[in-house]
Amino acid sequence: MSEEATEETSRPKVIVVMPARQAAATLKATFDEIPRDAVDEVILVDDSSTDETVDLARQLEINVVWHPHQVGYGGNQKTCYLEALQRGADVVVMLHPDGQYEPGLIPSMIEPIVADQADLVLGSRLLVEGWALSAGMPRWKFIANRFLTTIQNRIMGTRLSEAHTGYRAYSRELLLTVPFLRNSLDFVFDSELLYQASYFGFRIREVPARCRYFDEMSSVGFRTGVVYGLKTLWAGFRLILHRARILPSRKFIA
Repeated sequence: MSEEATEETSRPKVIVVMPARQAAATLKATFDEIPRDAVDEVILVDDSSTDETVDLARQLEINVVWHPHQVGYGGNQKTCYLEALQRGADVVVMLHPDGQYEPGLIPSMIEPIVADQADLVLGSRLLVEGWALSAGMPRWKFIANRFLTTIQNRIMGTRLSEAHTGYRAYSRELLLTVPFLRNSLDFVFDSELLYQASYFGFRIREVPARCRYFDEMSSVGFRTGVVYGLKTLWAGFRLILHRARILPSRKFIA
């Protein structure tokens, strides 16, 4: 076997998963920016969109999974990770198809995992001061993000700049260990998975990520954001109760 072939077979398999809902307007532009030399496969899980998301995805080099019934953001991610694991992924990158996060950052996202320096990499919009606000992040979201992240850091014993980014890369070992299928079907899924990763002792790293805000991107409104924030705080409180053996939670039992 040639040296080139050996290197190819030993290279970790990287799969990008895209949880989609009404993403037809931004999908192709986002997909075209994915660095194909760093990615082996792309999977799109469509959560019962009523636009042309599925038809468009099938025209591209994307593996499509379609939900006949809407299950929510967290439920979508569950399918994403299960499908990626079934396809033999060693590293799984979650990339939103709405174009908010830069696909070109994928090599930086996967590098700490490939180098066995991390199990979870977060693309932080707040790691570089001023980036998020200059990109158009609403000030109320910025303040809420900082507030919740500070509390979560105290709960988890971490020093993250942002706990609420939707740009993430996971190792296969983490996804096989953390019982993410027991998590919420809605937006708090991300917070629960982060709490789980911390509780089970997985290594978490951050890389700076620029974000983009525009009309076509999906966005959480104020009311939904408040509900999300309260659920995130409750999920953290449940972790505290579990660690204290006051009220065990199956979300923290492998």
